[in-house]
Amino acid sequence: MKKNNIDIFIPMRLHSKRLPAKHLRLINGEPALLKLIRRLKRCKKTRKIVVCTTTNFYDDELVHFLEKESVLYYRGSEHDILSRFLGASKKFKTEVIVDVEGDKIYTDPAYVDKIIEELTDPKIDFVIGNDSEEKFNPNNHLVHGFIPAGMKTSALQKLCDIKTTENTETGYLEFFTRSEIFSCRYIIPDNFKDNPKDFRFTLDYEEDLKLANKIFGELGNNFSSDDVLELFKQKPSLNEITKPIIEKWNKHYQDNITKFELQ
Repeated sequence: MKKNNIDIFIPMRLHSKRLPAKHLRLINGEPALLKLIRRLKRCKKTRKIVVCTTTNFYDDELVHFLEKESVLYYRGSEHDILSRFLGASKKFKTEVIVDVEGDKIYTDPAYVDKIIEELTDPKIDFVIGNDSEEKFNPNNHLVHGFIPAGMKTSALQKLCDIKTTENTETGYLEFFTRSEIFSCRYIIPDNFKDNPKDFRFTLDYEEDLKLANKIFGELGNNFSSDDVLELFKQKPSLNEITKPIIEKWNKHYQDNITKFELQ
């Protein structure tokens, strides 16, 4: 596997009801999107960073911002993220995709490189962080806050050919973990096991934005997952900022999850 065909895709759109235009909201004076991209530039095994947004006019503002900042982008289906990824992979000739969701602003570059290492195994189609080897848990906001997912474009093409829905906006990664068609591997970080299950590291609500300002304010931009966990040990009150919205997010996920039907 060569570096010149491994790209990071960042799915995002501005029309969010929970935290509108969240990717352009400021964290210590800098847009969240740029915070994330600066972190991802530290990855050692990737080629391009591509923002995958939609053709909806709501995202014209985002595209103008990306062009101004010289960030690569692709515009595709508003609700079918898998189709959007496939279109981007064809445009950029991507063979391996690391999927860093736009609200995962704490993504650890070391885990991006780890996912790519796992995908060098020719038998593996899909890799993601998890807290168990038996069943995928989408509600672990500690693991998924730092560890993204990765997939081979060949597996993505196969999935797009057989899925029956054109709305994969919520829960799209579970197409891989729920199906026996694809060979999946979980990354289970040992250093996360002793931490509370109610840690939350993402950007969906105003409370998340408040926490982000505190974390980036304390640690700067080039921090690891270990650095954040150590900060929470020193200042446990930080966890109280987002704890009340965990169940709200879980309910939203279940209420909007895609249909996992295959032909």
